[in-house]
Amino acid sequence: MCKTENSVRKTKRALALVAATFIVLTVFIVGAKAQSAPELQFELTAPLDPVRSGISAEQLLTELDAHNELRKSALRDYTVLRTYSLADTKGKVHAEETGRMEFRAPDRKMFFVISESGSGLIRHKALNPLISSEIETAAGKEHHNSSITAANYSLELLGEQQVGPYRCFVAKAMPKREDKYLFEGKLWIDVADYAVVRIEGHPAKRPSFWIQRADFVRQYQKVDRFWLPQKDQTFVQVRLYGKKVLTIAHQDYVVNAAQNKDQAILLVQEAHALAVVDNN
Repeated sequence: MCKTENSVRKTKRALALVAATFIVLTVFIVGAKAQSAPELQFELTAPLDPVRSGISAEQLLTELDAHNELRKSALRDYTVLRTYSLADTKGKVHAEETGRMEFRAPDRKMFFVISESGSGLIRHKALNPLISSEIETAAGKEHHNSSITAANYSLELLGEQQVGPYRCFVAKAMPKREDKYLFEGKLWIDVADYAVVRIEGHPAKRPSFWIQRADFVRQYQKVDRFWLPQKDQTFVQVRLYGKKVLTIAHQDYVVNAAQNKDQAILLVQEAHALAVVDNN
């Protein structure tokens, strides 16, 4: 009985560390911002070409920030089908949770669970805290300066590369301070929209002594004129617990539906008012 209790305590502690690390990683990949299909992971098989003339790393950061702000101001709402799963390196899924995330500008997110499977302990200790943290961060209850801006990062242009249908600048991202909410890695930025298409990296500072390694990849997709997350994979190596893989799949986006509905109602009201005037 004592061994069983010790095993449960160790598992809970390890899951708490895993959850904390996932939350940290999610904060700075969300820091790329919701930028203005079915799951697809683009393979980086295209060669790295020289960067075109007339673009500098500083200009790239400035354009990225300016375009992000424009997209952010235009994004009024969205809903997306999310599937969170935690697995080992052999692909065995320990827990999975699927639901619909709803966003309403400027700071409201809600998550509605559709289905759950696997370990209830893992969902409670690892997946649910991750979802709650995203909702609280959106509402401003947790604030971390993690945006990809000149205040937080320096960039080194490496070249250009094709990522699926997107032509991208490729840059090395170097954090300006040791901060667990910043990352060190690479960025792929669309050459036309100045939007992040892909991020690969690891925290600039180890989140915990117990976390031996933490790496992540996030892929974005273009939905209408917005760039929104498509797939996240986070790989965490925990001392005495092994390596775990968190995957978040984002599907079936509906963007600015509430705004479009309001505009449709206004158009109907205006048409009705004009008809009344004409009849008189």
